[in-house]
Amino acid sequence: MEKGIKRLGDAELEIMLAVWAAEEPVTSPYVHGKLRGRRDWALPAVITAMNRLVDKGFLSCEKRGRGNLYRPLIGEEDYKASEGRGILDRLYGSSCRSLVASLVDGGKIGKKELEDLRAYLDELEVK
Repeated sequence: MEKGIKRLGDAELEIMLAVWAAEEPVTSPYVHGKLRGRRDWALPAVITAMNRLVDKGFLSCEKRGRGNLYRPLIGEEDYKASEGRGILDRLYGSSCRSLVASLVDGGKIGKKELEDLRAYLDELEVK
């Protein structure tokens, strides 16, 4: 991970995905509703988790009437890039080839995904 961007736990990541998807400031009841069915937390647990994300620097919190509005301070793509780099460095010695080989050898990606990857790499070469 990049310095300055902390890793998110699974539950924290689900909260951040809901916040990022909204593309506007959100309330804790909004996030609670988005998590329903995936994480059946009580609203106070969601509020606690969101306040921890404020403390970690992922969200800002603005008091609005009786509630709070939360905004992301770290963009989704920035987080994903940092997390992806961290996984690549930690598990695959910074080798993209080793990562892809592991996925192919483990049967986790197939011919279609490899074709998509090849097309993407060809597209990058053209740029």
